[in-house]
Amino acid sequence: MMSQNNIQGVGMTSRRTRLRLVKRLREEGIKDERVLDVIGDTPRHAFIDEALAHRAYEDTALPIGFQQTISQPYVVAMMTEALIASGPIKSVLEIGTGSGYQTAILAQLVEEVYSIERISGLQKRAKQLLNSLGYRNIKFKYDDGNLGWADMAPFDAIMITAAPTIVPEALATQLAEGGCMIVPLGPQGHQELLLLKKTGGELKKTLLGHVRFVPFKPGTGDGSRTP
Repeated sequence: MMSQNNIQGVGMTSRRTRLRLVKRLREEGIKDERVLDVIGDTPRHAFIDEALAHRAYEDTALPIGFQQTISQPYVVAMMTEALIASGPIKSVLEIGTGSGYQTAILAQLVEEVYSIERISGLQKRAKQLLNSLGYRNIKFKYDDGNLGWADMAPFDAIMITAAPTIVPEALATQLAEGGCMIVPLGPQGHQELLLLKKTGGELKKTLLGHVRFVPFKPGTGDGSRTP
């Protein structure tokens, strides 16, 4: 569990330290000041184990338990920047809540975030933290990400934070016409980060770069599947 000091931040977890990360991201090519402002305002150290808080503002992925990681800040910024570049987003579906850090970034830039996580321990921890930090425009679901969230579809945008080898059919269906999906696609070690725009019912792709994400797995963490 995270202490109140861990959430508030002292020393290496101060706002000054976050702003140094923002400066580095700007130098690495992130241009959208909305994204940079949000990253500067978001306490990344609160989303990782307290023992790793001193590394929270390094531009690197870090373990969060359950064989999962919190993504590298540059990748979070790049994915977010690409997703919001086409204009205002009312609703975004996030597949893979994980630590909740990417969820928090999205929640400050769109109207509604719908976030699905297949590992119950991560889902409960992220939900508790995000609620404690005051986010009120996030809805959470413990489920198989392959299924999406049909009751809330269509979505203006979808962000997938684990790597499938193909785009799940349900997610393609639940993306609104004209909407965008960000997905790291491919086998481990050979993943392309793609921006997919739905045009005329088809997904038109733009390559954003090459990345390393954990594999996208079916079912839920306890081995069950939702019919």
